[in-house]
Amino acid sequence: MIKSLPAEQRPRERLLALGPAALADAELLALLLRTGTRGQGVLALAAQLLAQCRGLRGLLQADASQLAAVRGIGPARRAELMAVMELARRALAQGLREAPVFESPARVKDYLALQLGGLGHEVFAVLFLDAQHRMLAFERLFAGTLAQTSVHPREVVKRALAHNAAAVVLAHNHPSGVAEPSRADEHLTLALKGALALVDVRVLDHVVVGCGQCCSMAERGLL
Repeated sequence: MIKSLPAEQRPRERLLALGPAALADAELLALLLRTGTRGQGVLALAAQLLAQCRGLRGLLQADASQLAAVRGIGPARRAELMAVMELARRALAQGLREAPVFESPARVKDYLALQLGGLGHEVFAVLFLDAQHRMLAFERLFAGTLAQTSVHPREVVKRALAHNAAAVVLAHNHPSGVAEPSRADEHLTLALKGALALVDVRVLDHVVVGCGQCCSMAERGLL
């Protein structure tokens, strides 16, 4: 139990004395959870939650049902954790709106991983960008099965025109967890690139989101 620890070993005191970077993931999470359950301290509960979600990245991508599967994470705690996750997404989105996306490719991948990682079905989404390549909007356009999703170029073009976009970043997830573009992904990218070119919208990248990793097709030379 945290109360039984010496003051200098307690997460709150350590954070105030040393800064948040000095704390382990479980300690930071314990500060959000505040209390444990009967027979289980808050640090143990935090460690269990991280294990259930396969680490901090998995926790940030978890949905309400995944959180509910952990004993001791009731509605109030689920709401608090999901609020923190949404704040992280919005903070990344703000950065993408304020500067060209390719000033920080890692930030783009982090944002897409938070949006699409951990989903049990395939989702195709688009980042719509202005002429300075700042984000105008992010939309999930199509959802499919574990194996494939049906993406209609005409609908992507319509949404690009609706946002008056000058460029886009395409993205989809692989529920298998392997962030490796398939031949079908390559063919789809070329089809969308051709359709969008007809309305003067550039495809800057197509990012494949897996488990804990993202693959940029532009970086692979596939665009």
